[in-house]
Amino acid sequence: MKQILTIILLTALVSQNAFSQKKIWNETEAEKTERLEWWTDARFGMFIHWGLYAQAARHEWVKKTERITNENYEKYFELFNPDLFNPTEWAKKAKAAGMKYAVITTKHHEGFCMFESKQTDYDIMSTPYGQDIIKKWVDAFRAEGLGIGFYYSLIDWHHPEYTIDRVHPQSARTQEEYDELNKGRDMSIYRDYLKKQVREILTNYGQIDILWMDYSFPGKFGKDHNDWGSEELVKMVRELQPGILLNDRADLKDYWGGWDFTTPEQFKVKSWPEENGIKIPWETCQTFSGSWGYYRDELTWKNNKQLLVLLIESVSKGGNLLLNVGPTARGTFDHRADKALSDMGEWMDANSRSIYGCTQAPEEFTVPDNTILTYNPETNRLYIHLLDYPLQNFLLEGYKDKIKYAQFLHDASEIKISQPHGYWIKQETNPNDVNLSLPVNKPNVEIPVIEVFLK
Repeated sequence: MKQILTIILLTALVSQNAFSQKKIWNETEAEKTERLEWWTDARFGMFIHWGLYAQAARHEWVKKTERITNENYEKYFELFNPDLFNPTEWAKKAKAAGMKYAVITTKHHEGFCMFESKQTDYDIMSTPYGQDIIKKWVDAFRAEGLGIGFYYSLIDWHHPEYTIDRVHPQSARTQEEYDELNKGRDMSIYRDYLKKQVREILTNYGQIDILWMDYSFPGKFGKDHNDWGSEELVKMVRELQPGILLNDRADLKDYWGGWDFTTPEQFKVKSWPEENGIKIPWETCQTFSGSWGYYRDELTWKNNKQLLVLLIESVSKGGNLLLNVGPTARGTFDHRADKALSDMGEWMDANSRSIYGCTQAPEEFTVPDNTILTYNPETNRLYIHLLDYPLQNFLLEGYKDKIKYAQFLHDASEIKISQPHGYWIKQETNPNDVNLSLPVNKPNVEIPVIEVFLK
């Protein structure tokens, strides 16, 4: 994995330098490889969207979609008291699901801070709960050996100096209307506030592994890196936490050091994402259902196979999966999220070798129908995920002289390499093909995996 990542990052560095001389810092490609390696090997993480919107229980963007004013939103702040919050229980659930790291919202677009902040009273310490949720969460997840990540919203719908834009709850239609709405607002004051809060979350909780800033939206009535002061902000982040990993939403894609990985959201990529024709580190963020925050009445929940395919397919294209949980206002996980995590964990218990440390399979291996391939370059093993369980003859085209041994991953039971049975399949094979003799009955596994030991 390290060798492959080194090649990718070295090429990316050359590519970025060829297109731009702008830099945030002078990290070498070798240093970046080392910094990213744990995350690339981990492949699977938990996203947690939690805030005042959990009380409304109808999407984390409820303040925007229903155009709720600060005054009318205040009731959620005055009542917020997640008395059943047990971060140790959360951490154990994440670990049992096979997740290696987690990212939690320290502040979402609503502007409420889940941490103790000296910059505002609009934080967790001023609610009935009155305890630093982020500190408790960090301690619990760190104790379980999980990587620690913070989400921080660049957007803020509560701060009085944040200028109203097209994603704000009080958004308008014309420039004249925006000019009127933003009279007296000073974005430079908000930029200073933003920077001070990022400094707080990166200095008060020890080593932080990931910072997930969200998000820029350039263009008409939007905001870009100039509005956030992104260049100085990221320079500060790099100084405070040199080992941290940064996502790509601060609008610094053309800066070396301005981001580490790209973040396709709520869709499956067709192939390994690229910049200037070069494969780059990436992570897709996905939800169990149609909402990031707790949404009591949302019913479009993905089933176990869909979630597993999301994970396997992401790894097969060189990426990670960050899968979201939206806790309730009392601090518990929805029963549907609990079941989804438990089901994924059951599969990961036996099949995680096809995920951790794995990546896209070399192009020389043909992908059989209704399967997904992953590959571990350190162990030189290929993993064939059977999405639609085949009949007894399982043909691998062009695999001859590449296979030493094959087994089911879940129980290490041998799969015989044999001549195909039946006249018609013999007519369709060539001397370079290999046939695996599978049992007629599908193993009791959601997605069975064949582990191939390569020569």
